[in-house]
Amino acid sequence: GLSDADIALPIREGWTVGVALAHLAFWERLWLAKLEEAERIGTFNLVRETRSQNDAINDGMLIWFQNIAPAQIKYEAVAAAEAMDSKAAGLPDWLVEEILAKRPRTIVRAVHRREHLGEIDRTLKS
Repeated sequence: GLSDADIALPIREGWTVGVALAHLAFWERLWLAKLEEAERIGTFNLVRETRSQNDAINDGMLIWFQNIAPAQIKYEAVAAAEAMDSKAAGLPDWLVEEILAKRPRTIVRAVHRREHLGEIDRTLKS
């Protein structure tokens, strides 16, 4: 239900509502690919990125996020979340247990989503 004007609202330096949604979609798709790999190889290989590595990934993707059309952002934010939720719901028990033991927020996506959706909500209300 966001308008193109909503998508363009600034959140913080370089970030708009659209950038935050594109960021969420990117990380959903990345973790989705990692889950698909885990199913394929039979184990969850967790490589923990440092905070600065995550920041570098986000900074490197920023120009892409800033230039995605609003309609595409709206579509992909929902499609990526739905794809990730569907994948998480269908994972075999052994893999869920392994992931929850190593990095729960991999499949408990609400943690990351809440952070950015909260930013977006505060921006839209101001």
